[in-house]
Amino acid sequence: MTGQVREWRPDWPCPVGSVLGVHRRGAGDPTYRVDGDTHWRGIRTPAGPVTLAVRARRADGAVHAEAWGPGADWVLDRLPAMLGADDDVTGFEPDLHPIVAEGWRRYPHWRLGRTGLVMESLVPAIIEQKVTGQEAFAGFRMLVHRFGERAPGPGAERRLWVQPAAATVRQVPSWEWLRMHVDPARSRALVTAARVADALERTAGLPGAEVERRLTSLPGVGVWTAAEVRQRAHGDPDAVSFGDYHVAKDVGWAVAGRAFDDDEMAEFLEPWRPHRGRVPVLLALVAGRRERHGPRMAPRTHLPARVTRR
Repeated sequence: MTGQVREWRPDWPCPVGSVLGVHRRGAGDPTYRVDGDTHWRGIRTPAGPVTLAVRARRADGAVHAEAWGPGADWVLDRLPAMLGADDDVTGFEPDLHPIVAEGWRRYPHWRLGRTGLVMESLVPAIIEQKVTGQEAFAGFRMLVHRFGERAPGPGAERRLWVQPAAATVRQVPSWEWLRMHVDPARSRALVTAARVADALERTAGLPGAEVERRLTSLPGVGVWTAAEVRQRAHGDPDAVSFGDYHVAKDVGWAVAGRAFDDDEMAEFLEPWRPHRGRVPVLLALVAGRRERHGPRMAPRTHLPARVTRR
């Protein structure tokens, strides 16, 4: 089944997987599949659901994209922005620290993409608040399988799904959230956000500080959640995930051989404003993450887990 096709030739070697990979919520994310060099995404656009398949052609530097479903035109029009074409690195000074400079030397083509889809990033970010990755990814999978829909065209053959619409999220009853291991605090935040989804989607294109102000005005949405959305939906290079369990510690280990707290990370990153968000990514790419010691935090077991897929 042939979809709508776009051939795009960026003026830099676009690392498709590195840019799109930030939207993958764990290895079992039902809205994201990788088949060889092709990255498949199930996306809910303002025009409707879409299956998007993207791959880079190394031979000629082109990006080949094919889309199926009502949102095909919408997503193909915005393909360059999703792959980082609008990411302006002017003013970024990697040489302020040797490890950051090494990261930029090794990965000069990494860019920050911008989807323009706020709820797509906000829903999984809220689910990921203050829980283990295992529990968060499982909760997101359950939400998509129970209340989302199969991606159109060949996406269905690849077991690709699309997140539920905001109107659907608003209607999920409290006991269903519990079955998905989403506690009342997070489910209230999700439902509240879904009620003002249209207003949140209109934050695309606003300055980062204003986006953060509007997002954090919602009960249950803090600076970490806002940063996760700003990075993905808005392509904001200054968004830093303060409050993350690992980010500050990993930055500290990379540059100082010890864990940082958020205040120390903020002080270290300040010279790179308004590009602070690039630094933790480059440090992780070149220095990796610190060695984890001790047992992992276990997911909670007091919430019901049985879920029926459809």
